[in-house]
Amino acid sequence: MDTELRLADPQVTADFRNFVVRARAADDGAIRLQAVGSVLAAYVCVLGPRILGEDTPTVLGLRTMPLAEEASVDTTVALAAVGDRLARMDGSDTSLPLPPVTVRETWAGITAPRSGWRPAGRAPVHLLEQAAHRGIREVAAMLPQSAGGAVVHSARARVWAQPMGNTQIPVPAGAAFAALSLGFLPSAGQGTVGAEAALFSNGRWLRLSTPHGHVLVRSPAIL
Repeated sequence: MDTELRLADPQVTADFRNFVVRARAADDGAIRLQAVGSVLAAYVCVLGPRILGEDTPTVLGLRTMPLAEEASVDTTVALAAVGDRLARMDGSDTSLPLPPVTVRETWAGITAPRSGWRPAGRAPVHLLEQAAHRGIREVAAMLPQSAGGAVVHSARARVWAQPMGNTQIPVPAGAAFAALSLGFLPSAGQGTVGAEAALFSNGRWLRLSTPHGHVLVRSPAIL
C-alpha cells in the first residue's frame, strides 16, 4: 500500500484541508482514506451507534478528490493526524504523507454500495438547512452545562435520528446536519434559492448528494 498521496493540485489540497477541519469540528475521530487509481475517497463519521442494537443510524460524510498519480490505499487514521499533515503543507505542496498509525473504528468496516442506487427524489437545500439548525438548537437545549460524553451522545442520537419530513423517503435529520457541517450545502451567494440535493436509496442505505459531497446513511438493523 502506498505511504503518500499526491493530490491533483493545490486547490484540491485546500479543499481537502477544509473538509478535514469541518469534520473535526463535527466529530474529531477518524477518517477512512480509500485511493483506487486516480481517485481518493475520504469518509468520516458524523453519527453512529455506540452499542450493538442501538436505534441510531450511521451517518457518514464522503468527499472524492482527484489524484495526480495513481495510488492504492485503504486505511483508517486519526483525523487529527491528517489535519496536522495538511496544516504543515504550504500553498503549492500536493504531497500528503499518510499517518503510519491506524485506528480501529466500527463504522469504517461498513462499506456503502458502489452500484445499485435508485433515485428517491430531491430535498430542497433550505429545508436541509432548517432541519440542521433546528436540531442543533434542540441538542443544545437538552444538554446540561457539564454533560458527559454518554449524555451528549444520547441527546444527539435522539434528535438526529428523527426524520426531517417533506421528502419522498424518510431522511434522518442527522443527514441534514452532516451536509451542513461538512460544507456540502451551497453557501449564501452560491445559488441557494431553489437549490436541491439528490436522494438515492439502496436497501438499508440512503445517499444525499450535492456537487460538494455525499452523505451516506445506514439505517439500524432493528428497523
